Amino acid sequence: MTYNVRIRPDAERDIEDAAQWYELQRQGLGHEFMDSVEQTLNRISENPSLYPVVHRDSRRALIRKFPFGVHYVVTGDSVVVIAVMHVRRDPRRWKSRT
Repeated sequence: MTYNVRIRPDAERDIEDAAQWYELQRQGLGHEFMDSVEQTLNRISENPSLYPVVHRDSRRALIRKFPFGVHYVVTGDSVVVIAVMHVRRDPRRWKSRT
């Protein structure tokens, strides 16, 4: 079963901000980040229970090649992405979104 993935507006902004930052560091790196996020979202949609619970019922999938995690919750047949954050950021930033 493939789960539907919904990305909250705050998480969309997280992704856009990080991609823009990476693109400023090196041309094309922002696109690489976006591709890695997309691959991670695809893996989550195929098997959301693969990744560990990190807070209440929120899970985190690490993004390959980048120090970011996708924080999400599973509700029925959907996955709701609540944040995409650098792993060194204060966890209270994304926990407040749950």
